[in-house]
Amino acid sequence: MAKPLTDSEKRKQISVRGLAGLGDVAEVRKSFNRHLHFTLVKDRNVATPRDYFFALAHTVRDHLVGRWIRTQQHYYERDPKRIYYLSLEFYMGRTLQNTMVNLGLQNACDEAIYQLGLDLEELEEIEEDAGLGNGGLGRLAACFLDSMATLGLAAYGYGIRYEFGIFNQKIVNGWQVEEADDWLRYGNPWEKARPEYMLPVHFYGRVEHTPDGVKWLDTQVVLAMPYDTPVPGYKNNTVNTMRLWSAKAPNDFKLQDFNVGDYIEAVLDRNLAENISRVLYPNDNFFEGKELRLKQEYFVVAATLQDIIRRFKSSKFGCRDPVRTCFETFPDKVAIQLNDTHPALSIPELMRILVDVEKVDWDKAWEITKKTCAYTNHTVLPEALERWPVSMFEKLLPRHLEIIYAINQRHLDHVAALFPGDVDRLRRMSVIEEGDCKRINMAHLCVIGSHAVNGVARIHSEIVKQSVFKDFYELEPEKFQNKTTGITPRRWLLLCNPGLADTIVEKIGEEFLTDLSQLKKLLPLVNDEAFIRDVAKVKQENKLKFSAFLEKEYKVKINPSSMFDVHVKRIHEYKRQLLNCLHVITLYNRIKRDPAKAFVPRTVMIGGKAAPGYHMAKLIIKLVTSIGDVVNHDPVVGDRLKVIFLENYRVSLAEKVIPAADLSQQISTAGTEASGTGNMKFMLNGALTIGTMDGANVEMAEEAGAENLFIFGLRVEDVEALDRKGYNAREYYDRLPELKQAVDQISSGFFSPKEPDCFKDVVNMLMHHDRFKVFADYEAYVQCQAQVDQLYRNPKGWTKKVIRNIACSGKFSSDRTITEYAREIWGVEPSDLQIPPPNIPRD
Repeated sequence: MAKPLTDSEKRKQISVRGLAGLGDVAEVRKSFNRHLHFTLVKDRNVATPRDYFFALAHTVRDHLVGRWIRTQQHYYERDPKRIYYLSLEFYMGRTLQNTMVNLGLQNACDEAIYQLGLDLEELEEIEEDAGLGNGGLGRLAACFLDSMATLGLAAYGYGIRYEFGIFNQKIVNGWQVEEADDWLRYGNPWEKARPEYMLPVHFYGRVEHTPDGVKWLDTQVVLAMPYDTPVPGYKNNTVNTMRLWSAKAPNDFKLQDFNVGDYIEAVLDRNLAENISRVLYPNDNFFEGKELRLKQEYFVVAATLQDIIRRFKSSKFGCRDPVRTCFETFPDKVAIQLNDTHPALSIPELMRILVDVEKVDWDKAWEITKKTCAYTNHTVLPEALERWPVSMFEKLLPRHLEIIYAINQRHLDHVAALFPGDVDRLRRMSVIEEGDCKRINMAHLCVIGSHAVNGVARIHSEIVKQSVFKDFYELEPEKFQNKTTGITPRRWLLLCNPGLADTIVEKIGEEFLTDLSQLKKLLPLVNDEAFIRDVAKVKQENKLKFSAFLEKEYKVKINPSSMFDVHVKRIHEYKRQLLNCLHVITLYNRIKRDPAKAFVPRTVMIGGKAAPGYHMAKLIIKLVTSIGDVVNHDPVVGDRLKVIFLENYRVSLAEKVIPAADLSQQISTAGTEASGTGNMKFMLNGALTIGTMDGANVEMAEEAGAENLFIFGLRVEDVEALDRKGYNAREYYDRLPELKQAVDQISSGFFSPKEPDCFKDVVNMLMHHDRFKVFADYEAYVQCQAQVDQLYRNPKGWTKKVIRNIACSGKFSSDRTITEYAREIWGVEPSDLQIPPPNIPRD
């Protein structure tokens, strides 16, 4: 087969970014050489590839800085309402290429780097991923920042600058091994430390009620040092800010020990304070009630709220003296969006500042707090909901505990007045859960303290109203909304799939990149022979390129004309990687039974990280790799079936695999996946979806027509009915011979001959306590996969469905999501105003 074009060669042929002007190229070269010159220290004359990367990053950064300063000036002059997106996770990935794309610099850089005898793609690969998130929630935050900047909103992302992000995953003998992600090892060219805005954060201590008000005394102080990262909008010269806080011990930290002569101990103790921003907790959809995590949550909230209030008080350009003293207008100038319950402490902390520090009366403060805060719920799984022990709060945040009790008392009085005598309702709706260990239900605190509560897909928002927060919905139905998530088409099409982006641009122009609904214009081309050929050709090139990558990384020969069947996401029982495994084993057994039969060749790729303490998830990874060991080395199977575990799945790997995928697996048990965003990325990049009616799959099927997805399995109401009746795994095992065979093979050690008992926990779980009903969907899933095979045999029919999916994916842009948040929650209007670039004088 023909050798695939490199992205660099492809970009040479591509119209979407416009041809690079010679002046731009010359300027980039000059700037690059200047940065390289200053990067190389005197005693080192030979530049390394990393030196070249940093020289290019600094060259691109130069183009950001002027726009960044100008954007912030513009906000100070206009004094718009500011949006604060608070998240414990921002899963940013790499920044270089995204910045070039959004500033329209990619061609100029490509050409300049080429003229210098270097390869842009090779330099891009040197950059570390900023992996400050676990999965969907953190990546959504990153897409939202891109959209808020592109829509010209005065928005700020606030989070923690973890020294170590999500762990690097190594697979050793088929098992996951975690390695620390030292992403800052070589420095980060995109961030700017801002020590002048360093702020104190208080912990522990005691509360004193005095005639002058409440005092929180004898606290331990940790300093929050901000690091700012520019967030460029797409070709509109707007550059917003993501501010991440890093913990620093104050200089007098514990130095009372110095007086007893233990100066060394005292200085070593500084680590205890600085540990707060050391590492991201690697749990997705699971609550781990550790004190350090609660400290992280309060740390980001306390620092951020001080910053928000400073900016509110002195929002005039060049002026750091307060110009506003009255908090009446606070909700008109400030919107705080809580990304899940992790920043829930914003509610009691804002109350503490207003009541204790600013001396606002309680009822007024509560009204301001509610109007300012809004809460996004991200999961309905009970084990994911944050419920902190009261005893931990009492020690760490004594004043906040008092405030939460006061909030809860007023809330319960209100409920009791409306539902007299309904004690059970009061128990269900309380923020404080009674029991052996009294706990604070953070989701209840968020619902009570916010003016808007939203789920992240229509079906999820309905479940939120009908079950998770049913009582609260009955109390205040007007509060509850849906905001179906989206993805940024800049990173998830233009950047990762330039070939497809260009094929679309040739047909409908470039406007879809900021208005994804324009993809509907592709619908008339579903039967256009030339367009069908072009789309299929792009997919084949992407597959060739990814095959070459796999061959290099995994030393495994891939059949690039096989179906690329891809299942990438966090490893979790509810996401049902096990259902996929059972299908793979079934296919393997069919090939072995009838080797002469014609099979559609498949390369099954499964990837994702398991939380380090999640035994079952780690076993699932071991099972996938063990199945691969058997299948991939069976001469009877040949290249008809391959199973590959994609190691260390992360944003930069997603950007490679998604454009190459034919089939996207979205097979969670109905009612468990809040939305999903991987499903949208695959749809936009020309993969067909096999999925349950769960999360955003429901809306994808609605947009594209259910007949253009492969939908199977129990619906939410079927799952509920099965729960009422009682789910019995054995009846499926006894009734379905292929299922029985697969389970028996796992159980007997067929896939783990050296350790026959290796997977006994998996089989025991599937047979006796499978909350996610894998067997109940097995038969429908295998039949649906047969339909996938049948369509794949008809390449033209397959590509027509692909085109229809791409054309109908417009709804799933994060620009649409953010526009809805802006209008319906934050009360601001997106702006297409172009801030003039730095080289044009301001009016």
